[in-house]
Amino acid sequence: MLLLDLRVSHRRGRVRSREALLRSGLWLALAAAFAVLVFFWQGRQVALEFVAGYVLELSLSVDNLFIFLVIFRYFAVPEEYQHRVLFWGILGALLMRASFILAGIGLIQRFHWIFYLLGALLVYSGIRLGFTGEHKVDPARNPVVKTIRRLIPVTDTYQAGRFFVRGWQGNSGLYATPLLVVLAVIETTDVLFAVDSIPAVLAITLNAFIVYASNVFAILGLRSLFFAISGLMKVFRFLHTGLALILILMGLKMIAADYFKVPTLAMLAVVAGVLAVSVLASLLVPIKSAG
Repeated sequence: MLLLDLRVSHRRGRVRSREALLRSGLWLALAAAFAVLVFFWQGRQVALEFVAGYVLELSLSVDNLFIFLVIFRYFAVPEEYQHRVLFWGILGALLMRASFILAGIGLIQRFHWIFYLLGALLVYSGIRLGFTGEHKVDPARNPVVKTIRRLIPVTDTYQAGRFFVRGWQGNSGLYATPLLVVLAVIETTDVLFAVDSIPAVLAITLNAFIVYASNVFAILGLRSLFFAISGLMKVFRFLHTGLALILILMGLKMIAADYFKVPTLAMLAVVAGVLAVSVLASLLVPIKSAG
């Protein structure tokens, strides 16, 4: 009986992964269709900027997936509730990044020196990521988690996918559930990622519409991508190195922007090349056994 349950669970997992891959492919197709629309609407250069920004955002978003996995495992989030958390987390990220992008572009246009500061920040982030191997996150030390627990009592168990419940274990009043805590950690973690990803796209273009569109398409496909490759996270162990190099290159481009112009097509080729090499290296170089 146990063997039968394991087989059924494995089969369901394969079906879910296949469905997630199909949805990820759909989002890629929609992004490609949007690039074609931009090409006929705004011209070749703007279309290239969108494609470069999208590829860059999508590659950096993959790093988010590692963190999502850590958060879900830390809080032992049941798989059936992970979809709900990611849906609301992504919606919040879209709203937050819109304000970040408008504020960032406005500040750059008013104070040009901020462009160099963001470039230096990207170089620092790339070096840090290269040495640490991944972005670190400690859900237990997240200040938002502590604030939620201080403001409202939190139940000990998940309550059928709800963020709030009224009355719990015979007590009256409003209670938050651990799912709300998980959502808060997801949202605050995305703020940290936005500090890297948004300046990286600003290194490609200051067109607010293109910057936000690249963010939107990358983020909207993130939920499907998570469930498609969550089981393969450890396979792409050199991806962090590639992402670190991309951040450093984008930062250097921003710093040298007034003295050295890099064509958008060249940037796109470099980003795609670095990603391809890091993925191939992950697949070709065998993992050393502990023994």
